[in-house]
Amino acid sequence: MSAVGEGAMGALDAQLGDEVVRLRTELAKQERAMRAREEEFGRYILQLREAVRREKRQAAEVSRSYVAAVRALTNAVEARDAYTGKHAERVAAFGLELAKVIDGDLAKDPEAEFGFLLHDVGKVAVPDAILHKPSALNRHEMEVMRLHPVTGHAIVSHIDFLEGTAQGIVRAHHERWDGEGYPDGIAGRDIPLAARIFSVADTLDAITSDRPYRKGAQIAHAREEISRGSGTQFDPEAVEALMQVPDEVLENIRCEALLTSAAAP
Repeated sequence: MSAVGEGAMGALDAQLGDEVVRLRTELAKQERAMRAREEEFGRYILQLREAVRREKRQAAEVSRSYVAAVRALTNAVEARDAYTGKHAERVAAFGLELAKVIDGDLAKDPEAEFGFLLHDVGKVAVPDAILHKPSALNRHEMEVMRLHPVTGHAIVSHIDFLEGTAQGIVRAHHERWDGEGYPDGIAGRDIPLAARIFSVADTLDAITSDRPYRKGAQIAHAREEISRGSGTQFDPEAVEALMQVPDEVLENIRCEALLTSAAAP
Protein backbone atom coordinates (compact mmCIF):
# COMPACT_ATOMS: atom_id res chain seq x y z
CA MET A 1 0.00 0.00 0.00
CA SER A 2 1.30 3.45 -0.90
CA ALA A 3 2.05 6.09 1.68
CA VAL A 4 -0.99 8.00 0.45
CA GLY A 5 -3.22 4.98 0.99
CA GLU A 6 -1.84 4.35 4.41
CA GLY A 7 -2.43 7.99 5.30
CA ALA A 8 -6.03 7.80 4.15
CA MET A 9 -6.65 4.64 6.15
CA GLY A 10 -5.11 6.23 9.18
CA ALA A 11 -7.33 9.27 8.83
CA LEU A 12 -10.39 6.98 8.45
CA ASP A 13 -9.41 5.01 11.54
CA ALA A 14 -9.04 8.24 13.45
CA GLN A 15 -12.45 9.43 12.27
CA LEU A 16 -14.06 6.11 13.19
CA GLY A 17 -12.36 6.19 16.55
CA ASP A 18 -13.65 9.68 17.19
CA GLU A 19 -17.19 8.56 16.16
CA VAL A 20 -17.02 5.56 18.47
CA VAL A 21 -15.93 7.80 21.31
CA ARG A 22 -18.74 10.22 20.50
CA LEU A 23 -21.32 7.43 20.34
CA ARG A 24 -20.09 5.95 23.60
CA THR A 25 -20.24 9.37 25.23
CA GLU A 26 -23.77 9.93 23.88
CA LEU A 27 -24.84 6.46 24.99
CA ALA A 28 -23.46 7.06 28.48
CA LYS A 29 -25.28 10.38 28.58
CA GLN A 30 -28.55 8.72 27.56
CA GLU A 31 -28.05 5.98 30.14
CA ARG A 32 -27.51 8.59 32.85
CA ALA A 33 -30.65 10.42 31.71
CA MET A 34 -32.59 7.11 31.72
CA ARG A 35 -31.41 6.29 35.24
CA ALA A 36 -32.35 9.79 36.36
CA ARG A 37 -35.84 9.36 34.85
CA GLU A 38 -36.18 5.93 36.48
CA GLU A 39 -35.16 7.37 39.83
CA GLU A 40 -37.61 10.25 39.36
CA PHE A 41 -40.36 7.82 38.39
CA GLY A 42 -39.54 5.71 41.45
CA ARG A 43 -39.81 8.77 43.69
CA TYR A 44 -43.12 9.64 42.02
CA ILE A 45 -44.46 6.11 42.65
CA LEU A 46 -43.41 6.31 46.31
CA GLN A 47 -45.07 9.71 46.65
CA LEU A 48 -48.20 8.39 44.93
CA ARG A 49 -48.35 5.36 47.21
CA GLU A 50 -47.95 7.56 50.27
CA ALA A 51 -50.66 9.90 48.99
CA VAL A 52 -53.00 6.89 48.46
CA ARG A 53 -52.23 5.63 51.98
CA ARG A 54 -52.87 9.10 53.37
CA GLU A 55 -56.15 9.36 51.46
CA LYS A 56 -57.21 5.93 52.72
CA ARG A 57 -56.38 6.91 56.30
CA GLN A 58 -58.31 10.15 55.93
CA ALA A 59 -61.23 8.35 54.28
CA ALA A 60 -61.26 5.79 57.09
CA GLU A 61 -61.25 8.58 59.67
CA VAL A 62 -64.10 10.35 57.89
CA SER A 63 -66.01 7.08 57.60
CA ARG A 64 -65.56 6.42 61.33
CA SER A 65 -66.82 9.91 62.12
CA TYR A 66 -69.85 9.34 59.88
CA VAL A 67 -70.60 6.03 61.59
CA ALA A 68 -70.18 7.63 65.01
CA ALA A 69 -72.62 10.40 64.09
CA VAL A 70 -75.19 7.93 62.78
CA ARG A 71 -74.82 5.72 65.86
CA ALA A 72 -75.27 8.72 68.13
CA LEU A 73 -78.50 9.70 66.36
CA THR A 74 -79.73 6.11 66.38
CA ASN A 75 -79.00 5.76 70.10
CA ALA A 76 -80.81 9.01 70.80
CA VAL A 77 -83.94 7.62 69.14
CA GLU A 78 -83.77 4.19 70.78
CA ALA A 79 -83.11 5.70 74.21
CA ARG A 80 -86.60 7.21 74.03
CA ASP A 81 -88.22 3.89 73.14
CA ALA A 82 -86.25 1.38 75.18
CA TYR A 83 -88.49 -1.65 74.63
CA THR A 84 -87.41 -1.73 70.98
CA GLY A 85 -83.74 -1.95 72.03
CA LYS A 86 -81.41 -2.74 69.10
CA HIS A 87 -84.37 -2.59 66.70
CA ALA A 88 -82.50 -0.31 64.30
CA GLU A 89 -79.43 -2.54 64.26
CA ARG A 90 -81.47 -5.66 63.60
CA VAL A 91 -83.45 -3.99 60.83
CA ALA A 92 -80.24 -2.70 59.27
CA ALA A 93 -78.72 -6.18 59.32
CA PHE A 94 -81.90 -7.78 57.92
CA GLY A 95 -82.16 -5.08 55.27
CA LEU A 96 -78.58 -5.51 54.10
CA GLU A 97 -79.10 -9.26 53.71
CA LEU A 98 -82.15 -8.63 51.52
CA ALA A 99 -80.25 -6.00 49.55
CA LYS A 100 -77.50 -8.53 48.80
CA VAL A 101 -80.08 -10.68 47.04
CA ILE A 102 -81.69 -7.84 45.06
CA ASP A 103 -78.88 -5.38 44.37
CA GLY A 104 -75.31 -6.04 45.48
CA ASP A 105 -74.30 -2.43 44.88
CA LEU A 106 -77.05 -1.19 47.18
CA ALA A 107 -75.88 -3.58 49.88
CA LYS A 108 -72.40 -2.03 49.66
CA ASP A 109 -73.69 1.56 49.80
CA PRO A 110 -72.99 2.97 53.29
CA GLU A 111 -76.02 5.25 52.89
CA ALA A 112 -78.29 2.20 52.80
CA GLU A 113 -77.09 1.06 56.20
CA PHE A 114 -77.21 4.62 57.55
CA GLY A 115 -80.77 5.02 56.30
CA PHE A 116 -81.84 1.71 57.84
CA LEU A 117 -80.33 2.77 61.16
CA LEU A 118 -81.83 6.27 61.09
CA HIS A 119 -85.30 5.41 59.76
CA ASP A 120 -87.05 6.58 62.94
CA VAL A 121 -84.87 9.62 63.65
CA GLY A 122 -87.94 11.84 63.20
CA LYS A 123 -89.40 10.36 66.39
CA VAL A 124 -87.13 12.65 68.39
CA ALA A 125 -89.78 15.31 67.72
CA VAL A 126 -92.71 13.14 68.85
CA PRO A 127 -93.85 14.03 72.42
CA ASP A 128 -93.31 11.35 75.04
CA ALA A 129 -97.01 11.37 75.87
CA ILE A 130 -97.71 10.11 72.36
CA LEU A 131 -94.63 7.93 71.87
CA HIS A 132 -95.19 6.05 75.14
CA LYS A 133 -98.99 6.11 75.30
CA PRO A 134 -100.09 2.62 76.42
CA SER A 135 -103.50 2.81 74.75
CA ALA A 136 -104.48 3.42 71.14
CA LEU A 137 -103.65 6.84 69.70
CA ASN A 138 -106.51 9.18 68.86
CA ARG A 139 -106.79 10.83 65.46
CA HIS A 140 -104.73 13.90 66.36
CA GLU A 141 -102.03 11.81 68.03
CA MET A 142 -101.86 9.53 65.01
CA GLU A 143 -101.41 12.54 62.73
CA VAL A 144 -98.50 13.71 64.89
CA MET A 145 -96.94 10.26 64.86
CA ARG A 146 -97.31 10.00 61.08
CA LEU A 147 -95.27 13.16 60.66
CA HIS A 148 -92.08 11.49 61.89
CA PRO A 149 -90.91 10.40 58.40
CA VAL A 150 -91.20 14.01 57.20
CA THR A 151 -89.43 15.31 60.29
CA GLY A 152 -86.73 12.67 59.93
CA HIS A 153 -86.23 13.55 56.28
CA ALA A 154 -85.82 17.21 57.23
CA ILE A 155 -83.18 16.22 59.78
CA VAL A 156 -81.07 14.01 57.50
CA SER A 157 -81.40 16.38 54.53
CA HIS A 158 -79.11 18.78 56.40
CA ILE A 159 -76.39 16.12 56.81
CA ASP A 160 -73.95 16.28 53.90
CA PHE A 161 -73.07 12.57 53.78
CA LEU A 162 -76.75 11.53 53.75
CA GLU A 163 -77.76 12.90 50.38
CA GLY A 164 -79.51 10.11 48.52
CA THR A 165 -80.38 6.58 49.59
CA ALA A 166 -80.56 7.39 53.30
CA GLN A 167 -82.98 10.26 52.75
CA GLY A 168 -85.19 8.03 50.62
CA ILE A 169 -85.38 5.40 53.35
CA VAL A 170 -86.12 7.87 56.13
CA ARG A 171 -88.95 9.56 54.24
CA ALA A 172 -90.50 6.51 52.58
CA HIS A 173 -90.09 3.77 55.18
CA HIS A 174 -93.86 3.74 55.93
CA GLU A 175 -94.99 3.75 52.30
CA ARG A 176 -96.79 0.67 50.96
CA TRP A 177 -96.55 -1.09 47.61
CA ASP A 178 -100.28 -0.48 47.03
CA GLY A 179 -100.03 3.26 47.75
CA GLU A 180 -101.88 3.13 51.06
CA GLY A 181 -98.89 4.18 53.15
CA TYR A 182 -97.66 7.57 54.35
CA PRO A 183 -96.52 10.36 54.27
CA ASP A 184 -96.74 10.73 50.47
CA GLY A 185 -98.97 7.83 49.44
CA ILE A 186 -96.60 6.76 46.66
CA ALA A 187 -96.84 3.24 45.29
CA GLY A 188 -94.88 0.50 43.54
CA ARG A 189 -91.54 1.40 42.06
CA ASP A 190 -92.07 5.06 42.86
CA ILE A 191 -91.01 4.04 46.37
CA PRO A 192 -87.20 3.94 46.59
CA LEU A 193 -85.90 0.37 46.42
CA ALA A 194 -84.09 0.67 49.75
CA ALA A 195 -87.32 1.79 51.44
CA ARG A 196 -89.18 -1.17 49.92
CA ILE A 197 -86.53 -3.50 51.30
CA PHE A 198 -86.69 -1.75 54.66
CA SER A 199 -90.45 -2.33 54.89
CA VAL A 200 -89.95 -6.11 54.76
CA ALA A 201 -86.97 -6.03 57.13
CA ASP A 202 -88.85 -3.84 59.61
CA THR A 203 -91.88 -6.13 59.64
CA LEU A 204 -89.63 -9.18 60.02
CA ASP A 205 -88.11 -7.62 63.12
CA ALA A 206 -91.49 -6.54 64.49
CA ILE A 207 -92.85 -10.09 64.22
CA THR A 208 -89.81 -11.90 65.59
CA SER A 209 -88.86 -9.52 68.42
CA ASP A 210 -90.06 -9.86 71.99
CA ARG A 211 -92.39 -7.17 73.25
CA PRO A 212 -93.62 -6.51 76.78
CA TYR A 213 -97.02 -7.88 75.79
CA ARG A 214 -95.93 -10.92 73.71
CA LYS A 215 -93.10 -13.26 72.78
CA GLY A 216 -91.46 -12.91 69.40
CA ALA A 217 -92.57 -15.38 66.72
CA GLN A 218 -90.35 -17.79 64.81
CA ILE A 219 -88.73 -16.84 61.49
CA ALA A 220 -90.95 -19.31 59.61
CA HIS A 221 -94.08 -17.63 60.95
CA ALA A 222 -92.74 -14.22 59.96
CA ARG A 223 -92.09 -15.47 56.42
CA GLU A 224 -95.70 -16.64 56.17
CA GLU A 225 -97.10 -13.36 57.47
CA ILE A 226 -94.96 -11.24 55.18
CA SER A 227 -95.69 -13.37 52.10
CA ARG A 228 -99.40 -12.71 52.64
CA GLY A 229 -98.66 -8.99 52.22
CA SER A 230 -96.74 -9.44 48.96
CA GLY A 231 -98.17 -7.14 46.29
CA THR A 232 -100.20 -5.11 48.78
CA GLN A 233 -98.09 -3.91 51.68
CA PHE A 234 -94.78 -5.19 50.32
CA ASP A 235 -92.80 -5.18 47.09
CA PRO A 236 -93.00 -8.79 45.77
CA GLU A 237 -89.30 -8.66 44.85
CA ALA A 238 -88.35 -7.77 48.43
CA VAL A 239 -90.57 -10.56 49.76
CA GLU A 240 -88.95 -13.04 47.39
CA ALA A 241 -85.53 -11.86 48.55
CA LEU A 242 -86.55 -12.64 52.14
CA MET A 243 -87.49 -16.16 51.09
CA GLN A 244 -83.99 -16.67 49.66
CA VAL A 245 -82.11 -15.69 52.83
CA PRO A 246 -81.45 -18.83 54.92
CA ASP A 247 -83.15 -19.14 58.30
CA GLU A 248 -79.81 -19.46 60.08
CA VAL A 249 -78.63 -16.10 58.74
CA LEU A 250 -81.77 -14.35 59.96
CA GLU A 251 -81.72 -16.19 63.28
CA ASN A 252 -78.08 -15.23 63.85
CA ILE A 253 -78.92 -11.55 63.34
CA ARG A 254 -81.80 -11.83 65.76
CA CYS A 255 -79.80 -13.69 68.41
CA GLU A 256 -76.71 -11.49 68.18
CA ALA A 257 -78.81 -8.38 68.67
CA LEU A 258 -80.59 -9.97 71.61
CA LEU A 259 -77.28 -10.92 73.25
CA THR A 260 -75.87 -7.45 72.70
CA SER A 261 -79.01 -5.87 74.13
CA ALA A 262 -78.93 -8.14 77.19
CA ALA A 263 -75.27 -7.28 77.81
CA ALA A 264 -75.85 -3.54 77.61
CA PRO A 265 -75.83 -1.63 80.93
